[in-house]
Amino acid sequence: MKKIVLSLVLLLSVTLVSAQKTEYTTVSNIHYYNEATANSDAYIKERCVLDIYYPKNTKGFTTVIWFHGGGLTSGSKELPEGLKDKGFCVVSVNYRLSPKVKAQKCIEDAAAAVAWTFKNITTYGGDDSLIMVSGHSAGAYLSLMVGLDKKWLKADGIDANSIAGLIPLSAQTITHFEIRKERGIPETQPIVDEFAPLYHIRADAPPLLLITGDREKEMLGRYEENAYMMRMMKIAGHKQTTLYELQGFGHNMTEPAFPLVVQEIKRITALKTK
Repeated sequence: MKKIVLSLVLLLSVTLVSAQKTEYTTVSNIHYYNEATANSDAYIKERCVLDIYYPKNTKGFTTVIWFHGGGLTSGSKELPEGLKDKGFCVVSVNYRLSPKVKAQKCIEDAAAAVAWTFKNITTYGGDDSLIMVSGHSAGAYLSLMVGLDKKWLKADGIDANSIAGLIPLSAQTITHFEIRKERGIPETQPIVDEFAPLYHIRADAPPLLLITGDREKEMLGRYEENAYMMRMMKIAGHKQTTLYELQGFGHNMTEPAFPLVVQEIKRITALKTK
């Protein structure tokens, strides 16, 4: 009898461990523009795609949309190791690149990808009230533009305030240097206009976690831009702006930043699912 009970206990333990292990699946190269738009231009068809990596047989999961870096001129969609197997979905996005298109098109593509996620994530089991937006460098700039300047998502019928959280890593908060380059302006001359996240500071924006590398190792005053962003958001009345500076790390600081990103995703998820 004792052997039978012990066997049942062991079987139950193995079953519980197996049940606790979440399996993930990936669907690749989904067009986030409608079919007519995707077929209207070869470059849109090539670049305007995303991958979705999500927990199988799970309902109500959180999603983070990830935009790659590369100065708006290079790079491709990626699934960062630091965001894998963490209980949430990752949507990895490609977007068109300058100089093939004006940098403004990068923002339009980013907004279209975010809008696609809001309209489709429930199909995969996700919760559309738990969508966060993140990225590194140029990708972080895109996440801020889409999350702060409400006009980009409004074009697709989405309120930017529906984003659960913004987590940009080493973002440019002044007007992006590629946009300044298009205008013949040196990258060392800062400008704040409609293409600067700083221009769109507002008290009612989603929770904002800014992460940069060490101010002495970052590129072109990137820490100081983010520090000013934090200060002005707080002055404007925003209640959930935080800035982390990763001492000893330069611009390519994603690896040590990812635990902070995951922590913030889980913090926001816990608050919204109380």
